[in-house]
Amino acid sequence: MNEDVPAQVWRIAEPLVENEGMEIVDIEFRREQAGLVLRLFVDRTDGRGVSLDDLSKVSRQLSDVLDVYDVVPGSYTLEVSSPGINRRLRRPEHFRRYIGQKVQIRTSEAVEGRRSFSGVLLDVEFERIRVRDAAGEHWIRFDQIARANLIVEP
Repeated sequence: MNEDVPAQVWRIAEPLVENEGMEIVDIEFRREQAGLVLRLFVDRTDGRGVSLDDLSKVSRQLSDVLDVYDVVPGSYTLEVSSPGINRRLRRPEHFRRYIGQKVQIRTSEAVEGRRSFSGVLLDVEFERIRVRDAAGEHWIRFDQIARANLIVEP
């Protein structure tokens, strides 16, 4: 397969996670000090947040499924976690859910001479989002976004 490990895992894990009333928010696969770590961030679709029981159940089921498909090369540690308060935004539906809230966007290329935007998410269209900050309103295409996070301020 030509897909990278996170894309393969997302494809395999999504039906399992959705069956439990949750969604995948993000997947990381990286080398850390203790070795390779595959980290899934999941959340409930009903907004209640995930419990430790939810995370344990998904982790056990996913571990079995990943062993069958053998998509992760070599030895690795599987972690299933909540996305936390400043959750990552990856898909258009993630952005739509947080229209009107503050986001931090880092782009892979300069947009209007900048690569960092912190402001209110105003709109989500098919291929782009609109963010308002102190400098005005900015349209940013999804393919320009390197990283996006919801910002929850106290």
